[in-house]
Amino acid sequence: EMAPSGASTRRLWIMSDVIISVRGEHEARLVPERGTVHFSVRADGPERGPVVERIASLALPLREQLDERKDASAVTEWTSRRVSVWSDRPWNAEGTQLPLVHHASIAFTATFSDFAVLSWWVGDVAEAEGVQLENVTWALTPERGRVTESEVAAEAVRTAVTRATSYATAIGLSAVTPLEIADVGLLARTEAESGFTQSKMIRAASMDAMGGCVGVQLQPDDIVVTAAVEARFLAR
Repeated sequence: EMAPSGASTRRLWIMSDVIISVRGEHEARLVPERGTVHFSVRADGPERGPVVERIASLALPLREQLDERKDASAVTEWTSRRVSVWSDRPWNAEGTQLPLVHHASIAFTATFSDFAVLSWWVGDVAEAEGVQLENVTWALTPERGRVTESEVAAEAVRTAVTRATSYATAIGLSAVTPLEIADVGLLARTEAESGFTQSKMIRAASMDAMGGCVGVQLQPDDIVVTAAVEARFLAR
């Protein structure tokens, strides 16, 4: 039937449900609570027996120092590996092979909770015979790390919800319902894609090799804890 003359034709547009995909991120920066010194003790010589004895005598006072600082609660833990012993025949500048040289080393790690003690101790041990300082890594305590990771991950999810809600509001919809939330990369992963995506990470800033320098200034960077998630929402 024809519409009356002059009457306007009206169309009713009905918007169907909309899927909104977003990414949520959050970052926290915290002052380090632990500093771990990585160092080794080395000895060299023409005879294996004396070299092994020498490495033991060099390592003994370091172990005693670390035990003392652990008893005073400045060191939370320390470890040392067994003695590694190897031999080689070096060459001189003229291309002549020299007599056999024996080497021995012991690797140490020591974790400090008192950074003032750490600084003084590193300055002292840098001058000790046979000691090679490698680096210092900084971290949170395990408990603080777990709590912070959880809080940062939750905040990343809240960011995703806020973003999805803003998108929905912009197109005239009023509510969003979560359908999927996952670590970054998991929602779009195909069978051909490789596996690992890390959504939470603690980065420990490390100091460059310190060699035999005395009076080392330790200025740790903040520990950065990050989280990122991908999410899909149904908007209505």
